[in-house]
Amino acid sequence: MTTSTVVLALAVFGASAVEMVEALTIVAAAGVTRGWRSALEGTVAAALVLAALVIAVGVPLARLVPINVLRVVIGALLLVLGLDWLRKAVLRASGHKALHDEDAIYARTVADLSDGGTVASRSATAGSWRHGRRDATGFTVAFKGVFLEGMEVVLIVITLGASSGHLALAAGAAAVAAVVVCAVGYLVARQLSEVPENAMKLAVGIMLTSFGVFWVGEGSGLHWPGSDLMILVLVGVFTATAAVLSLVMRRIAPARQAAAAHTGPS
Repeated sequence: MTTSTVVLALAVFGASAVEMVEALTIVAAAGVTRGWRSALEGTVAAALVLAALVIAVGVPLARLVPINVLRVVIGALLLVLGLDWLRKAVLRASGHKALHDEDAIYARTVADLSDGGTVASRSATAGSWRHGRRDATGFTVAFKGVFLEGMEVVLIVITLGASSGHLALAAGAAAVAAVVVCAVGYLVARQLSEVPENAMKLAVGIMLTSFGVFWVGEGSGLHWPGSDLMILVLVGVFTATAAVLSLVMRRIAPARQAAAAHTGPS
């Protein structure tokens, strides 16, 4: 495998794992409160729809659109997506944005799903898998959670896979991420906050941004020094940039807090 395919597989795996951790949190909450049968059926239905989107959109893109046009357009999209992930990761690392807390999301989702139901009705729903009953709310919440989080995975799989000519590799990396996240989720139950999601988001943001710059350049006719090895150079540049920005922003945070305290009511 070349450098670009290795980095591509890692980028897809990392991005997919992040989104799937968030989806798993929602599915777990729906399963515990509304019944596992409905939650799992909603998950499978959403996964099938997402797989169909990859086949329906990704394959025609890879086969019909000229590769240089594809790389410029998709490179620009990856830049937008990667820089957004990078911006949020830097804000979290510097303390300007709250860390993503899956345990808090789980608790909030459980509370939302439990509202309006009696203890008896929730107990009956919890046994719906055993008695073959289905719960529309559990199905809908699980489907929506997996579908919405999965759409970003589909976008990454299609953009990275189609523009590099490795759609099958990108889809395979996403599938491996799904298996790993489900296995970890099964083993650690609700302790999803142990997954270093914020660090993964920073790494994925760096890789997506690097691919975006690389492919915009290639699609525009730029011959990068070292060819695919330039991706690693770009990863290093954006890693250093993110580290410097996080350090600078972390030093700004106390000043802002002090200013807010000074201007507050005396």
